[in-house]
Amino acid sequence: MFKHSKPTLIIAVVALYCSILASNMNLFAQVNFDYKTLLSLKRLSDPQISPDGNILLFNMDIPDLAANKKSKNVYLLSLETAKDNLLVDKIPTRLTQLTGSEFNHQWSADGKQIAFISTSSGVPQVFIMDYPNGTPRSVTAFAEGASGFNWSPKGKHLLVSSEVKIHKTTTDLYPAYPKSDAMIYDALPIRHWDHFEDDLRSHIFLVDLATTKAIDLMPNEPFDCPVQPMGGNSEFTFSPDGKEIAYTSRKVKEEHISTNSDIYIYDVANGTTKNITPNLPGYDKDPKYSRDGKYIAFKSQARAGLESDKIRIMIYEKASGKIWELTEKLDQWINDFVWSADGKKVYIVCSQMGIEPLAVIDFASKEVTFLTSDIADYASGLTIDKSGDKIVIGKTTIQDPVDFYFFDTKTNKITERITNINKEVIANLNKVQFQNINVPTKDGKKVQTWVIYPPNFDPMKKYPMITYCQGGPQSMISHYWSYRWNIYLMASQGYIVVAPNRRGAPGFGQEWVDEISKDWGGKAMQDILDATDEISKLKYVDTKRIAAVGASAGGYTTFWLAGNHQGRFSAFISHCGVFNLESMYGATEELFFANAEFGGPYWENKNKEIYEKNSPNRFVQNWDTPILIYTGMKDYRVPYNQSLEAFTAAQMKGIPSKIILFPNENHWVLSLQNAAVWQEEFFNFLDTHCKNKK
Repeated sequence: MFKHSKPTLIIAVVALYCSILASNMNLFAQVNFDYKTLLSLKRLSDPQISPDGNILLFNMDIPDLAANKKSKNVYLLSLETAKDNLLVDKIPTRLTQLTGSEFNHQWSADGKQIAFISTSSGVPQVFIMDYPNGTPRSVTAFAEGASGFNWSPKGKHLLVSSEVKIHKTTTDLYPAYPKSDAMIYDALPIRHWDHFEDDLRSHIFLVDLATTKAIDLMPNEPFDCPVQPMGGNSEFTFSPDGKEIAYTSRKVKEEHISTNSDIYIYDVANGTTKNITPNLPGYDKDPKYSRDGKYIAFKSQARAGLESDKIRIMIYEKASGKIWELTEKLDQWINDFVWSADGKKVYIVCSQMGIEPLAVIDFASKEVTFLTSDIADYASGLTIDKSGDKIVIGKTTIQDPVDFYFFDTKTNKITERITNINKEVIANLNKVQFQNINVPTKDGKKVQTWVIYPPNFDPMKKYPMITYCQGGPQSMISHYWSYRWNIYLMASQGYIVVAPNRRGAPGFGQEWVDEISKDWGGKAMQDILDATDEISKLKYVDTKRIAAVGASAGGYTTFWLAGNHQGRFSAFISHCGVFNLESMYGATEELFFANAEFGGPYWENKNKEIYEKNSPNRFVQNWDTPILIYTGMKDYRVPYNQSLEAFTAAQMKGIPSKIILFPNENHWVLSLQNAAVWQEEFFNFLDTHCKNKK
């Protein structure tokens, strides 16, 4: 890491030696990281280690920018020769040659078969093949397709998620008018994330592989499993003996104002269902049985209606029905977890002071031991073999996309890197330096801030600066890898990047998280201004060329700063940002979020001060700085009217401004060519109004 300190003779000699060494390393043509390189990188996900620990299955997406698509297929890699990093250059093998995409791959309990979902037949269905030389065969035929599945321990059943018709359509109500496209609602929610509510709900089905008979575990229920829109396979599972199924569902009448999902147990023999978390009012999800079947561990948030409460691990003891918290000694959010083979430990990934380390919790004492200490995120998949000796986990840093690593549970160490899938590309890129700085705040606290410097940084020069504003609003800036908001990419274009974990960011205790609620425009914004001011004091920062950028709650931040920055910034960029809290309340879908963050509806007198103080549109009279605005027209979380209102305000005030609308994107930009346009416009605008500003 780059250290801001006075040069010494030793440092100078070392620097000179490194310079000479670099000049003699065959003069490799190092280049700066650019967005086309970013969009060309292969993307790894979902590692699944075989029961014997010898084979790794995973997804690899290979992008094709010209074709505007990514091929997503299942690959495997032998781990048997894993010694002295020999696997780094080993080439993964594609599992099948089926057309379409493949995902949700899983081993059978005995390791003799592999199941996965394929779109090769047009509609995604579950396929099974013998390993290693079998032919894939489709084993489901759901009209709406299979979105996820889990395999029973004995391999005779599948638990499959698929959509089923629950509500009547307009055609059902008015069969005489089959060409009508009217949508009729008499209750909220009307839409969710990127789609309007329709007649379908996601249910889970128990599929007998011998007969192909499928039993709906939630017949006629107007509820979802997994919970929409982000839930997946982790929300339903078999018990080790296969006699019961634990699943997650939010079975409430007004799901738009409630986070109260629960864990349900379905008895396979008699078909009965029991709610095991009726007294837990927040999110409860992701149940996982201990290997002996005596306990179920699951994620839980204590407070009703608060999606940003501490994410705990709770333990349910089947024999007694008792529930207790395993993570009470850790004031951080749990991102992922897995049981040890003997049930005496739970391995976790959590948010922790700007990184996401691997840790372990002792089941009896609840003591937490951190197992990794490097500046990295271990947050891209966590899988353990049958013996419990080997864990495979994904790792990222600011400069490295996901690759997989071995963790040895006997030595409690990362022993080797398994993949290096983008080695040739990454090796050719100029690296950047970074610092971890604790910036003092106006109220006497400290905000942990990442500072990233351009390649070949020269402290004798002046550089433009980007203040990166995180979304969420309860989200941490760590060493994750992004294919859009990539801090390494921003720095590689010649900018110093300042990324503060302001109030609201997890990883610094729940009190720090809570301090943003009902105060979006208060301490959190001051934290960002304090970090900007502190770093801009450095002699190599050009204080006349500073930009602020961000998405979602980060887009809100740039809108708010535009009216409250007192000349600090020369450009703003907002992606899907919240602009008008009142119209946001009336157009968003998950109202529990707005109720928690702003106290409730804007028309209630007790909330008026919160809306007045925190809504960016209240400060438009102060706008005077160029602004670029992005929005996805299928974004129903922060609907595109928010961006339109902001753009209209900027235009009517005569401010240099631009809006870019993506008709078929949601809160995220998923199309490769749309992502390319996004990046082109992003840096063109920054270069014009910040880096090249006269």
